Amino acid sequence: MVNTVVNSSKQNYLAIFGLLFGAMCWGIIWYPYRIMNDAGVSGVASSFYTYSIAIMLGVTLFAKHWRGIFKLPKSVIWLSLIAGWTNLSYVLAVIDGEVMRVMLLFYLSPLWTLLLAHFWLKETITKVGFFSICIAMIGAYIMLADPFNGTSNHIPLPQNKAEWLALSAGIGFSLTNVITRKSVHLSLAAKSMLVWVGVAGMSLLLMPFLGGAFPSPHFFTLNNWLMMALIAILLMVATLFVQYGVTKITATRASVLFLFELVVAAIAAYYLANEAMQLNEWMGGALIIAAGLLAAFNHVED
Repeated sequence: MVNTVVNSSKQNYLAIFGLLFGAMCWGIIWYPYRIMNDAGVSGVASSFYTYSIAIMLGVTLFAKHWRGIFKLPKSVIWLSLIAGWTNLSYVLAVIDGEVMRVMLLFYLSPLWTLLLAHFWLKETITKVGFFSICIAMIGAYIMLADPFNGTSNHIPLPQNKAEWLALSAGIGFSLTNVITRKSVHLSLAAKSMLVWVGVAGMSLLLMPFLGGAFPSPHFFTLNNWLMMALIAILLMVATLFVQYGVTKITATRASVLFLFELVVAAIAAYYLANEAMQLNEWMGGALIIAAGLLAAFNHVED
């Protein structure tokens, strides 16, 4: 009995560490991608190469799982594509946009999850859930429209391509969560590989529509390869840790721990990119975070 309690406690601590580590990685991952962009490698190209490295490492790590690849249901295609777009659009958004605005728009995802779960999974939106939707919308309005600024047009829409990408990434993240709930048969290895393959595949699909030539492997310097390998390893470890964490910790606690990403991103953006948030962004962001917490408690039974 004592050993069981000790093992459970160790698993709990490891799960908490995994979620915090994953949040830290996603809160800082934008910086090496910006370094690659400054070196002349677009976010789409660097995403393709970093996730391709992750795939190659994953193939080696999960070799024994490949025997069942042809038995996977066709629904995994949608999971891979949507998860791929989510991660790719997030990377593109944080390369070109203001980090914290991008992060906060992405963190509208609990709102979309509530709505998707209601209409797709037929889950009831409680009074708390409805209240969180209202708070999130008010927060988004304050952040995007800046009603306290006399020169603002008060139209609560994203201001540039990066912010639209961030918004779509949040919606994609919600879709991924809902599909994952319906895919309980998938293993940790399968879910991780589907994400990595999806990003690499989505990058290839988008490349013909972008200006400039796709850089060949010979284009990169040793430092470029080392940077991309570092990103790939961080992405792999973060994905695996997060997948483990969400299976061991309730949805409520996991959602709270994920907010650590915003703390890391705010500090990193201030010191690495000299970005500071305005008053309306602080106020709107606080409401969005509060709405995310309420949405998490709305799904405590998950």
